[in-house]
Amino acid sequence: MRFLLTYLLVVVTALWSPGIPKAYTEDASTLSPDALSGESAILIDATTGQVLFEKNPHEKLYPASITKIATGIYAIEKGNPDDIVTVSKKARYEEGTRVYLGEGEQVPLRKLEYGLLMHSGNDAATAIAEHMSQTTEHFAEELNAYLQEKVGVTETHFANAHGLHDPNHYTTASDMAKIARYAMTNPIFREIVGTNRLPWDGKEWKSELINHNKLLRDYEGATGIKNGFTDQAMHTLVGSAKRGNTEFIAVTMKAGASAYAYKDVTKMLDYGFAHFETKEVAPSGKAYTQAAVPGNDAVITYTTVDKLFATAPIGTEPLVELTDDGHLSVQAGDLQITYPLLRHDPPPGPEQERTSATAQAMREHPVVEYGLLFVWLGLNLFMLAYTVSRSRRIKRVRSRDWQRRAY
Repeated sequence: MRFLLTYLLVVVTALWSPGIPKAYTEDASTLSPDALSGESAILIDATTGQVLFEKNPHEKLYPASITKIATGIYAIEKGNPDDIVTVSKKARYEEGTRVYLGEGEQVPLRKLEYGLLMHSGNDAATAIAEHMSQTTEHFAEELNAYLQEKVGVTETHFANAHGLHDPNHYTTASDMAKIARYAMTNPIFREIVGTNRLPWDGKEWKSELINHNKLLRDYEGATGIKNGFTDQAMHTLVGSAKRGNTEFIAVTMKAGASAYAYKDVTKMLDYGFAHFETKEVAPSGKAYTQAAVPGNDAVITYTTVDKLFATAPIGTEPLVELTDDGHLSVQAGDLQITYPLLRHDPPPGPEQERTSATAQAMREHPVVEYGLLFVWLGLNLFMLAYTVSRSRRIKRVRSRDWQRRAY
């Protein structure tokens, strides 16, 4: 009887639990924090980084396996994909989701990256960490330093490579969006997280990896990225999708169920595509000029280094303006973004050219510089001696004149 009741409970729960919608059909015209299950969430434009929606984005939470986004991009950028990694006993017996690596098995680093990001292999994460940094602890230190330098995270501290629970292992939705955005600029990372199926021929496990990220199969234009779960973190998900030239990244953390996490991300992506688009506002090398000094014909030129983009409400044309300090300010509806430009000073006039040439010669030939200095000092000493001598001569003449008058 107890078995029957348990079975019925499982069936009822499965039937009641909401599935992952292939296309979110609710009204996407508005989106409120209360509409999401996750405790923290954020939506950004993947190209510009513009924040388009957020819910408690800076709340520090446990990330679970979305940690592997950071581990994956670090391994791709810092490791050699052809390196052969020898699996340790610790990696072999890592708990949680695995790709069933065998102790002593030798695997190319690139293969482990697929096992890490597609199948969420905790054993792959540990094998990567030990190969790159000798110990998992040292790897976490290097990973944190890398994220601070490359991505600019300020609310993240990782204690391991896989995301299994540790009280000192945390991040925020805001930082995870930044990490994911940075990672997706790498074509190898993008290819891996966008791979749906991959044959896996391992020492102890021969199978086909099916990407754990269900968005790849259920959401139009999905490009990645990674889901996660632990009892403490609950359900986390970072999802991305691209339609045309517009790509968004959505993050939800601490959702009550997997289906709720996917629904959160689907809602945010739907909201993004319904309201915003990414537009190019300046090509690479475009020049902008402004007067060096008001009333002067000389101008300062600024140029773009790369193509520049802006997030704009659909149907809105971005307004572009060069600021006094040499930045390009772009306004699109209520959205604003500013880009620094490369400055080119106006060409020097004839007098500036002579002065510049003299200064350059002195920098390149210090003997000339010291020679000119000694000549200058000599002239000053000569003038000083001449002035003193002349002063004394005048005094002597005046003294003789006074003596003659006295007699």
